[in-house]
Amino acid sequence: MPTYISLIHYTDEGARKIKEGPKRLDEAKKAFKAAGGELKQWYRVMGRYDAVVISEFPNDEVAMKVAVVIESLGALRTEGSRAFTEDEYRKIIASLP
Repeated sequence: MPTYISLIHYTDEGARKIKEGPKRLDEAKKAFKAAGGELKQWYRVMGRYDAVVISEFPNDEVAMKVAVVIESLGALRTEGSRAFTEDEYRKIIASLP
């Protein structure tokens, strides 16, 4: 399955209700799984972002759908990117003319 990296910013609401964060994380894991994906890793980070999520989904459309649903709850905003493994990278480079 494709891998995705999401950079998370808490909204003002998310920051005010930070004690609900662990419960929201558990709910996110369930939502990922229900969509056919998996939240592989979650990191609380210091600096520009509040958290980083590594996940897998069947495709870009499912990844986007889950991100939109989670963002609509109002506690966070995401910046997401499709990540390519070393093997995928090597295959892409090998296919170049």
